[in-house]
Formats: sequence, structure tokens, C-alpha cells
Amino acid sequence: MIQTNESPWCESRPYRFLTALPVFNEAKHVTNVLNEVVKHATDVLVVDDGSTDGTRQLLESRADIQLLVHTVNQGYGAALKSAFDYAIHRRYDVIVTIDCDGQHEPQRIGQLAEACRRADIASGSRYLEVPNSDSQSQVPGDRLVINRTITAELNQRLGLHLTDAFCGFKAYRTQSLANLRLTEPGYAMPLELWVQAANQGLRVTEVPVPLIYLDEQRSFGGVLDAADTRLNYYREVIERAIAALGPGKPIVVPGPIQECCYQDCL
Repeated sequence: MIQTNESPWCESRPYRFLTALPVFNEAKHVTNVLNEVVKHATDVLVVDDGSTDGTRQLLESRADIQLLVHTVNQGYGAALKSAFDYAIHRRYDVIVTIDCDGQHEPQRIGQLAEACRRADIASGSRYLEVPNSDSQSQVPGDRLVINRTITAELNQRLGLHLTDAFCGFKAYRTQSLANLRLTEPGYAMPLELWVQAANQGLRVTEVPVPLIYLDEQRSFGGVLDAADTRLNYYREVIERAIAALGPGKPIVVPGPIQECCYQDCL
């Protein structure tokens, strides 16, 4: 396991975690997803990233969430960064991120948060075996190829041992997030985060989560719907993130990631 500073909280005391959802034009899913999320999380933040389909109005009608609004669409990474800043400034111990498209099961929020007692980042993996799961989803072909390609390249270049570099269902210690300098506003911001996390030697664990795709034709928006363009964009962000570390700042080669068993997270 990667070495880092001691835990920011006593292992025996309760700790505060925030569950955050970045959303953009999710009127189709947002109500049903949030109805489940609030069953499993006390503090819920939604970052509306400039929705134009009525999502914001649905969110404003709820009294059981906190809402941040980007008046114009800034990108997935920018929405995540707003959520990170919110959690850091309000002194939460952990932030759990979950997408709003129905791909993630809210009942697993607590397991992700609990896994951060032993790690700086608890990252969901859709490619580890999930006990007692009957998911029958199939990954769209181009997404599977790109995920495997980028995950392998990150592992090789950063000394990581990831199985799923792109899963949006994660938990982070806010103390560790506060040391990162994230600037990428788009879908590839999590790749920038992996570069900085490896450089700082953060502890990472992967937690098995079910593979669920409700909309295999879901759009990334614009030119990123083209697989080759998307792959090139991801690689460009990784290159920029590594270059931004500057000369004389080598990547820390971490130890192997340990899978978090569900029994350990209960």
C-alpha cells in the first residue's frame, strides 16, 4: 500500500462525509437517483453544471439537498472541482462522488466512505468481481477499449495498479484533495487527478461496484463522441498533467492497490 501521512481522524470516532453529484441535463434521471441517494446519505450536494432541460428547476424544488449552480456549462471536471472545494471549505472528512445517470447504486455510498478510513482515495471498479451482484450490463465496445487502454497507460507510466481509471463512483479524503491543484474542466479531469495522486504518494484502494449501463448511446457531447478524438484528448490531458509537475519532480512509484472487500467496509 502507498505510504502517506497518518489518518486525519481517529479511527474510532464518527466522521462527516458529503455525497456529491455533478449533473448536466439530467432531468430524465435526477429525481429517481436523488430519491435513492438521500436514503443512504445525510449530506447531499448537487452541482448543476448549466443545465438547460429543466434539471435546475427540479433541483430547486427539493429541500433535502444542497445546490450549487454553474450558470453556464463548464464541464464535468469543473463540476467535480466545485464539489471538492465545497467539501474542503466545510471541513468534511470525506467526499463521495456519484454520477446521476443511474450507473451507480446509492446503497453503496457508505461502503465507499468507510473505505477511506484506510485510504486517501477509494475508487469504484466495475471490473472487479462484485459479491451477490446480478448485473448483466455490457460495456459499449469503444468505451471498454478506451478504458482498458488508458488504465494500462496510467499504470505503466505512474506505477499504479488500477483496474478502472474512469469510474465516477469514488470517495476521497478532503485533506488529501486540498493538496491537489486540479485545472482540467472536462471529462478527463480524473486522469489529471490520478497523475497528481501518484506524484504525492496517496493511498488508493479499489472497491468492486456493479457494471450498469442504462443508456449505451449516451453522448459525451460534440467531438468527444468520436472514440479516436476522445482517446487523444485523454492522452493530451495526461501529458499536460505530467509536464505540469515540473522538472525534478518524479512520479512516486506506489505499492499495489489493495481491493476493499465489502465485509471490511461494513
